[in-house]
Amino acid sequence: MTPHPAKPVRDARVDVLRGLALLTIFVDHIPRNAPALVTLHNFGFSDAAEIFVLLAGYSSMIAYGGLFRRAGVRTTLVRIARRCLRIYLFQAGLLFATLIIVRIWMDLTGLVPRFGVAPLLQMGLVPGLLRGLALNALPNYLDILPLYILLLALFPLVYVGMRRGVWGVLALSGTVWLAANVDHQLNLPNAAAVDDGWYFNPFAWQFLFVIGAALALAVRAGDGLLPWRNGAAAAAGLYLGFALLQGGSWDTWGLPDLRPLAIEMPDKSHVGPLRLLDILALMYLFLSAPAVARLCRWRRLRLIDACGRHSLEIFAAGCMAALIGRILYRTFDATWPLQAAVNIGGLAAMLGLAHILDARARRQDARR
Repeated sequence: MTPHPAKPVRDARVDVLRGLALLTIFVDHIPRNAPALVTLHNFGFSDAAEIFVLLAGYSSMIAYGGLFRRAGVRTTLVRIARRCLRIYLFQAGLLFATLIIVRIWMDLTGLVPRFGVAPLLQMGLVPGLLRGLALNALPNYLDILPLYILLLALFPLVYVGMRRGVWGVLALSGTVWLAANVDHQLNLPNAAAVDDGWYFNPFAWQFLFVIGAALALAVRAGDGLLPWRNGAAAAAGLYLGFALLQGGSWDTWGLPDLRPLAIEMPDKSHVGPLRLLDILALMYLFLSAPAVARLCRWRRLRLIDACGRHSLEIFAAGCMAALIGRILYRTFDATWPLQAAVNIGGLAAMLGLAHILDARARRQDARR
């Protein structure tokens, strides 16, 4: 009889950071939202999306890399397939709910959406839904889970490659990323986009996923931490300082423009080089500092940690809360009282759901 594979030990840093990223995604997904002025993308080049995808690779290596060794290939492939199916069902449910809610809102108000599923509704409710379910038309705000499905489905190849040589896989993945940055036509089709491609170009974003998987191996080899090097930490800190000066939202904050260079913000769709360096510098400091590991085990961060541990459900809740926020702002204007209600209500719903799911998980573990 094959023994039941033991659960890998969770890294609190990953869950806390992923939880913060999910809460940030909710705030950022509402245009004209005042709290979005102080989220991560205002302080550098990268944002919560890069964190989410990199941690997806990190957690995939922890969860399924170990499972390949403990339970064998067949069991692990079945687990991955089930996880991909579950993510797809969440994507389908979010798409269906969004289309129905927006269609009802349009009928009641006579207003036309300026966001998200508008291109799908222009195709017609049923044709738009079918194109969305086929992942051929990905609307704004509902386009990151399809990327996650694709990357997770490719994880077995990443794992096999890294068993033979991590640097070789990183080199190949980096070459594909570079090709996607040089030739923006290297993408998957998207009928809901003006440029007819996935906003999160999988040929570029796969590099973050692969880097995350490699970091998981490096952290495990370092007994829970990346090796701290004073020179590397100084370089990371200096780069993050440059990213703040160059990428800070000075105009939006009403402050003098401190940008040292007259360059545009790096491309997000293809993870431009400056964005890539930004998230790598941030993650190096995050994963190499013992103080961060201690902080993330702080009991006061328990609910944020729970958001990260139940990321799919919390992401879905955040998507629905952000949709309601966008509709309310479009209907009644983004007044301060309404913004307070939308943000407090949405964050409370996400944290409350995380508490419920966490309590249920603890009860299930206690019965075993």
